[in-house]
Amino acid sequence: MAPTTTGTRAGSARLFRDRREAGQVLAGLLAAYSHDDDVIVLGLARGGVPVAHEVSAALQAPLDVFVVRKLGLPDHPEVAVGAIAPGGRIVLNDDMVRGFGVTPTQLREVAEREGRELQRREEVYRGGRPPLEVAGKIVLLVDDGLATGASMRAAVLALRESEPAQVVVAVPAAPESTCRELAGLADEMICASMPTPFLAVGESYWDFRQTEDDEVCELLAAPVPGAPPAIESAAESIARVAVDCVDGVPPAAVLDEVVGDARIVLIGESSHGTHEFYAARAEITRWLIEHKGFTAVAAEADWPDAYRVNRWVQGAGGVLGRDVDDTGADTSAEEALSGFERFPAWMWRNDVVRDFVRWLRVHNEQIVDPAERVGFYGLDLYSLHRSMQEVLRYLDATEPAAAQRARARYACFDHTSDEDGQAYGYAAAFGAGASCEREVVAQLADLNRHALDYLGRDGLVATDEFFCAQQNAAAVRNAEMYYRTMFRGRVTSWNVRDTHMAQTLDALLGHLESRSSTGADAARVVVWAHNSHVGDARATEVGGDGQLTLGQLVRQRHGDACRLIGFSTYDGTVTAADEWGGPAHHKTVRTALPGSIEEVFHDTGKPSFLVRMPNRTGRVDMPAAEALDTVRLARAIGVIYLPGTERQSHYYHVRPADQYDAMIHIDHTQALRPLDPTSVWIKGQRPETYPSGL
Repeated sequence: MAPTTTGTRAGSARLFRDRREAGQVLAGLLAAYSHDDDVIVLGLARGGVPVAHEVSAALQAPLDVFVVRKLGLPDHPEVAVGAIAPGGRIVLNDDMVRGFGVTPTQLREVAEREGRELQRREEVYRGGRPPLEVAGKIVLLVDDGLATGASMRAAVLALRESEPAQVVVAVPAAPESTCRELAGLADEMICASMPTPFLAVGESYWDFRQTEDDEVCELLAAPVPGAPPAIESAAESIARVAVDCVDGVPPAAVLDEVVGDARIVLIGESSHGTHEFYAARAEITRWLIEHKGFTAVAAEADWPDAYRVNRWVQGAGGVLGRDVDDTGADTSAEEALSGFERFPAWMWRNDVVRDFVRWLRVHNEQIVDPAERVGFYGLDLYSLHRSMQEVLRYLDATEPAAAQRARARYACFDHTSDEDGQAYGYAAAFGAGASCEREVVAQLADLNRHALDYLGRDGLVATDEFFCAQQNAAAVRNAEMYYRTMFRGRVTSWNVRDTHMAQTLDALLGHLESRSSTGADAARVVVWAHNSHVGDARATEVGGDGQLTLGQLVRQRHGDACRLIGFSTYDGTVTAADEWGGPAHHKTVRTALPGSIEEVFHDTGKPSFLVRMPNRTGRVDMPAAEALDTVRLARAIGVIYLPGTERQSHYYHVRPADQYDAMIHIDHTQALRPLDPTSVWIKGQRPETYPSGL
């Protein structure tokens, strides 16, 4: 078998709760070796034994210990220059030996001392039991992580002398360079994660306390697997508690129980171009509006584009009936959605959103009190120039002198014509152009300072229009910050964006409550956004890098008054581009990676279901709770999908039980249909031949 290496690169985050959980993750990656009589599991003492024990139990394979001792510097034993394995096999790092000037005599003394300790530990750990026979066996050699890999190299070389059929090295975390080096020695190399930068093995664990000899002895003394009944798989555990859904829509009673008294329900999507996610989310939202009294939909969309839709669904010529443009108010859902021109237009200009917007218009026509009609709003901040135009339009109609002041301030952006703001951000970040931070802050403050002047005019109409202008000014202020920081690092600009979404959501809640006749806490909002915004960042590897999400911020601010619901799929098709700004393609979604939450859900055999998260709902089924509380890979497809680099481009580690309150899985899904499909998208509906291209 040709040497291979399997793993995923990750940020410097703590991925595993403890060694036990790390072993469960490894077991999922080693599932192909399950129930094979030729497989044995060896754990490197001491820390590798708890990890190996979980692998052994999951695969129903015999477990033994493999003792390797580090050879340290004479004066600094914690600094390894090599390792010694059973049988006296020694592996040295020649560069370190030369660099520290270690003499042959010193090496011999250290090796003799560590060899005696190695023999003593083997006797203690096994309690007189002979070691497992490895000749002709497939040996899974497991440790809790690698740094330089010296101990593992010694172990592999020592094992080779006993002529096993294969040697498979499996570790939860290691540097990519070490994994690649060991892949040349082993028949297969499994690295569950390759943190970048790699600081130390312990940085991948929340609990990395030292493994004691007593624990090793206890784990090894347990009966070897084989005779005991088979352990229930993660998929089987989840299948027992899953609630079947029709087309991704849970039964009303289940929805009612999941939502409870929450005022904010965030519903995600694991791609921006999957029909079933959009359709199920729209149907759930209809139910929330009709049966739970929800009063607004807040989408991952730009404020001015979404507010144009809001005017139409509230009734042209009604409460928010100001002309949308010079030609008059919109007369159809398609016209109302035509403001979504910026890439990726298909996110909101698609048949599902069009049908929902039509329904919302009809629903609002039945509501007598204009203040109780359901609105459609945007949370995003990409509308730098369009929001400036909306602020100026509002002030031109209400206070011409204030409009002149705003034009003077916003003229700061005249040196760039990039409507998406990236050219401005680049110039401001690198000193090639002026920063407009002071001007946008001053304009927002000016608008807020004169709020009473603008609000004392036409009652509800004036209140809504001022709020719209106020949020456009806030979008300009935060968009300026976003584009200025996007060249400093992804986490910084991401946090600006999701913080803006959370601030806009809070402002919307306050506005809806102020205009409602039923008083405080009356506003209830459904949020539509990608899983990467809806999920709680603290339960993902990106949280270790300091990244925030809208879901996390909403949980921190509103506690039990919110619910986070994620979506997932195993395979199908998706609408996505090859690059930012490119045309929409109709693409094939590859089957989910081994060990991912999507694969676990797929293995339940259910076409569509909802699963409640035990950490959030109080419902505890221990096997299912453990399956959902384990760190796994999860897929995230945005507006770009790159199947060829899917692991690096679209997967990250998550703990589902803490990331969401519930998840809805739809095993096979189809691409979202744009309202304006291009020839490229239509052509993509023919069966694709990835990866051969033939």
